[in-house]
Amino acid sequence: MAGETPLMVVDGGGDVVQWSHQAEELWGRPAGEVVGRPATDLASPVPAPGGGDVERCSDGGPRDVSEGAAGGGLCVRPVLRDDGSAAWGVFLPPADGLVPGVESAVLETLSAHMAAALFVVDEELHVVSANAAAQALSDASTTQIRGRPLTDMWPLTSPGELENMLCQAMGDGRPAVDHVMRTDPKNDSQHTHNVSVLPLRDARGAVVVAHDVTAQEKARRGVQALHAVQERVGQTLDVVATCQELVRALIPDLADIAVVEVVEPVVRGEEPPLSPLGRNVPLRRAAFGNSGGDQQARAHPVGDVRALPFPTPYAQALADLKPRTIALGPDTPWLAADPARAEAIHASGARYLLVAPLTLRGKVLGLLSLYRTQRSGGFDEKELPLTLELATHTALSIDNARRYAREHTIAATLQRHLLPPAPPSQTAIETADLYVADDRGAGGWSNACALPGARTALVVGEVVGHGIHTAVTMGQLRTAMQSLAALDLEPDELLARLDDTMTRLARERRALPLGDPLRDEPLSATCLCVLYDPFTHTCTIASAGHSPPVVAGAASITRVVDMAAGAALGDRGGPPYAATTVTLGDGDVLALYTASLLSAARPEDGTSDTQPLQRLLADTERPLQDLCDDILYRLRTDALPGDAILLLARTRPFPADRVVTWPLDDEPTAPALARRHARRQLTDWGVDEDTAYDTQEIVSELVTNALRYGAPPVRLRLINDRTLTCEVHDSGISAPRLRHARTVDEGGRGLFICAQLAHNWGIRYTDNGKTVWTEQALPSQHP
Repeated sequence: MAGETPLMVVDGGGDVVQWSHQAEELWGRPAGEVVGRPATDLASPVPAPGGGDVERCSDGGPRDVSEGAAGGGLCVRPVLRDDGSAAWGVFLPPADGLVPGVESAVLETLSAHMAAALFVVDEELHVVSANAAAQALSDASTTQIRGRPLTDMWPLTSPGELENMLCQAMGDGRPAVDHVMRTDPKNDSQHTHNVSVLPLRDARGAVVVAHDVTAQEKARRGVQALHAVQERVGQTLDVVATCQELVRALIPDLADIAVVEVVEPVVRGEEPPLSPLGRNVPLRRAAFGNSGGDQQARAHPVGDVRALPFPTPYAQALADLKPRTIALGPDTPWLAADPARAEAIHASGARYLLVAPLTLRGKVLGLLSLYRTQRSGGFDEKELPLTLELATHTALSIDNARRYAREHTIAATLQRHLLPPAPPSQTAIETADLYVADDRGAGGWSNACALPGARTALVVGEVVGHGIHTAVTMGQLRTAMQSLAALDLEPDELLARLDDTMTRLARERRALPLGDPLRDEPLSATCLCVLYDPFTHTCTIASAGHSPPVVAGAASITRVVDMAAGAALGDRGGPPYAATTVTLGDGDVLALYTASLLSAARPEDGTSDTQPLQRLLADTERPLQDLCDDILYRLRTDALPGDAILLLARTRPFPADRVVTWPLDDEPTAPALARRHARRQLTDWGVDEDTAYDTQEIVSELVTNALRYGAPPVRLRLINDRTLTCEVHDSGISAPRLRHARTVDEGGRGLFICAQLAHNWGIRYTDNGKTVWTEQALPSQHP
C-alpha cells in the first residue's frame, strides 16, 4: 500500500537493511543490533503480535503466514529501495482494512461528532465511556456516567430488553441492530430510539448506539392513523358509528384522548348549517376514546347534547373553520368558560390539544378534539395537514351517513303511513301482527282486509331492496292489492293481476333516463295471499315466491301448508299461480310471515326453518298478541336481512243468529216471497225501517235479475255483520251490468237501483255460478 512503512526491509542476501521504530517496540531490540545482520538471526519463527509466523512468499506476493490478518500474522512482499534495488518488506497485516492505531482514532472521531448517543460498556454492563449525545440523553456528565449501570443512566420503559441484547451480543459476538425502545417519560415527553448493540472484538464489552427517531416515529404513526381512518371510517351508514370508528382509528397512534361532536340536526339526517356556526347550535357528543381505560375522566357522557361554550378554541374552530393546537395548563384563560372540560382535562393529565372542524363545502358537521398527555409530547405543525386530511375524509363519511339517515327516515315515515295502524276487527276472525322494521328501510307489509260475505283476506308481502323507492313500490303494490281484493278475485287471480302491476312498474323504471341510477335496479317482490270464508271454513291460499303459512290446530298440532310457491312478482315467464285450499276448524291459528322473521329467530335446540315458530304456536289458547310478543323476544334483531313481519289469525265461528239463507223456487212469485222473508228477518234483527225498506227493494231487484237472466237454483242470504250484506246466488255465468235505462224503457234499472240504495255492490264467481251482493251501512256502523 503506497505510503505504508514496513517493519523492516531485508535485501536479496537476507540481511536487514532497515529497522523501524515500531519493530523496536515489537521485538525489543534497537536498530543498531539488527541492521546489517541476517534476518534469520532474529528468531525462527519470528514472533508476531498475535503469535503468528513470518514466511517469505515464494511468488513475491503478500501472504498471511499464520491465521491471516485477523490472527495477527505478518506479511512479506517486495519493495523498491531508494537506490532502485529490490528488497523484501515485512509489514503488519491491516486490521479490517485500517492500519494499526486508526481504530481508536475512528472511534474517538465518531464519538465526538456522531449525532447518535454512543455508550461503551464493559462485561458488567457498566458504562466505560459516553459521547456528548449520550451524556445529554442521560442528563449527566462523563464523570457521573462512568462506572454506573447503563440502564440506571438511561431510563427505558423496558430496560430488561436492552440488558438481554447486550448479554447475547457479548456472548455470541453477533451484533443486534435496529431495535425500537422508548424512554420512561417521568416528567418529560417520551422519546423513541433506534438501538443497536455492537460487541467489541478483542475485549469483553460492547458499543451501544441509540438514534433518536421520535420525529420519524411520530410521522409514521400519523400516516398509520391516516391509513386506518381511510380504511375503517365510513364502513357503516350511521353517523354515530362513523364517529366511533374514527376514535378507534386515532387512538393511540395520533392521540391519547379523542372526542367527536356532531351537530345535532346532522345526526337526524337534516342539512348541516353553514359556517360560522351559531353559538346556540347544539352538538351531540357522538364518540369518546382514550388510551387510559374506561375510567378516563370525561367532561360529558357520550350522547350528551349541548352548545359549545364561548369563547373557547372549540367554538372558534367552528367559526373560522381553522384547526389549532393549544398547550394546556392551569393558567389557560379560556378554561374558565368551560368548567366541566377544565376539570376533565386536569384529571386526565392532558397537556396538549388539537381541534379540527369537520366541514364539507362550507357546511359544519362537527368537531374533532385530540388530546395528548405530557409523555406523548405536543402536536407539531407537520401534523396539522395530516389531521385536516383525516377530518375531511371523516366529514365526507358523516355526510354520506347523514344522507342515508335522511333517506331512511323518509322511507320509514312513508312506509309507516302506508301501512294500516292495526288489523281491523272481524266477526269470524281475530288477528294480531308483529312488525320489526329493518334499519335500512325495507319494503315489507301485511294487511287484513274485510271482504263482503264476512270473508277476510290476509296478505303478507315484501319488496326486494331498501330505501325510499322500495317503500314507494310497497305502497303501490299494497294499494293495488286492496283494489283487486275489492273485486272479489280469487287469490291466484289476484296475484296474477298484481304481477301485471309489477311488470308495468318495472317497465316504467326501465324507461327512466340513462343517467338515473334507479333505472338499472331490479324490481321484484314476494307475496302470500289468503282468503278465509267462515261459512265454508276454508282458506284459499296462493303464493308468489313467498314462504307457505303455518297452521296450528287442536291438540297442539302444527303444520306447514303444503303448497306450490309461484314465481315472485315481476319475474316474467313463470307458470300460472296455483291456489291451494285448506280447511280450518274454529280456534285454529294461521301464521303468515316474512323470511326475515325465520332468519332472526333464536332456536333453543339448534333447529331452523319454521320449527321455533311452530313450537310457539302450539298453544293456540293463548292471546294472539302474547304469541307475537314471545316471538319478538326470541328474535335476533341486530342484523335483519329485511322487515320481520308476522301476521296471526285465529278463526272463530260466525254467530248463527246473524246469518240466514233461503232457497227460492224458479217461480214468478219468488221476488215477493223473498221480500217477505227479508222484511221478517230485518224486523227480528231490529234494523231501522228506512234500511229495511231499502233492503227489500234490493232483494226484489236481485232476485228478479237472477230468475230472468240467471239459472236455477237461486238462493238468498242476509248477513248481519259490520254491514248488512244481501247475497243472491244463481247457477248462471252471465255477468250482469249496470245500465242507464232511457225514459221509455220498461226495464234495465235493477242494478242501478241497487247501486243507489247500497253503498257497495259487486259480483263474485264460484265453481257453480255467481253471487251478486250489496252492502248497506247499519245505523251503528259507518260505510
